[in-house]
This record gives sequence, C-alpha cells and structure tokens, in this order.
Amino acid sequence: MSTRSRIAFQFSKNNIYSIYCHYDGYPSYVGKILLEHWNTPERVNALMVLGDLSQLGSEVGDKHDFDKHDHSSTSCLAYGRDRGDQNVSSVVCKTRAELVELAKGCCGEFVYLFDGTSWFYSPVSDNKRTYFRKLTQKACQKD
Repeated sequence: MSTRSRIAFQFSKNNIYSIYCHYDGYPSYVGKILLEHWNTPERVNALMVLGDLSQLGSEVGDKHDFDKHDHSSTSCLAYGRDRGDQNVSSVVCKTRAELVELAKGCCGEFVYLFDGTSWFYSPVSDNKRTYFRKLTQKACQKD
C-alpha cells in the first residue's frame, strides 16, 4: 500500500514545478525528509530535475537497479533514472489550486510546496478550498 503525494517548488507566482511521489506521503515520512534534507532552492531544484519518484530519499543518489532498491537507502528511487520510464518529468502549473488538482489526479493524499525558503503542506480533500500550512517538526510527528 502507498500514500501518494506531490512535491512542488514554486519558482515564481505563476510557475510551480511538481513531481509525483508514490511511497509514504505522510508528513511523518515525506514531510520529515523534505524538511530535514531538501531545504535549499538548489537541492529542491535537483529533486524536480530527477522527476517522479517511487520513494523519496535524503539524497538524489546515483542510478541503480529499481527492483533491487534497498528501501532503507538514503537515495531517491526515481521512475525515469532507475527504471527507465518515460514522461515522468516535473509538471508545471500556474496556481496552487491547479497543483492540488494534479495531486487529486494521481490519488495523492498530501501536497508539499517549497517557496524558496520554507516548506508548506496540505492534505488533499474534495473541498473546494485547500489550506497550506507551514511544515514544522511538530507537524511531521502527526499522521
């Protein structure tokens, strides 16, 4: 079973890049790793370049065998780099609402957004309004 999420970087007001992440999108896993390891524009940009992920790690890592990935590894497990999938690059949208719709489209349960300084997150729901909150260590302790 998986908890899908979208991870995004807002480069400018109308320029949000995002990638899909398949595994354990809860704040206690993906949120915690983002907060602790992906906290500069340069690092988050490297994540966006990597594309859609099966599993987020604390490092981009090197190309490795997708089927032999050690899930305790610090390396990201990427669909394009590690399995050779096509069409798994980051997706660009103009608004946060569009980002949330992308998350709904992949059955995502959480959206994470980096604004260049801080991480924000939101559970994905069927409500018309989505509220992004600042991602904190305390938020990463709850599920």
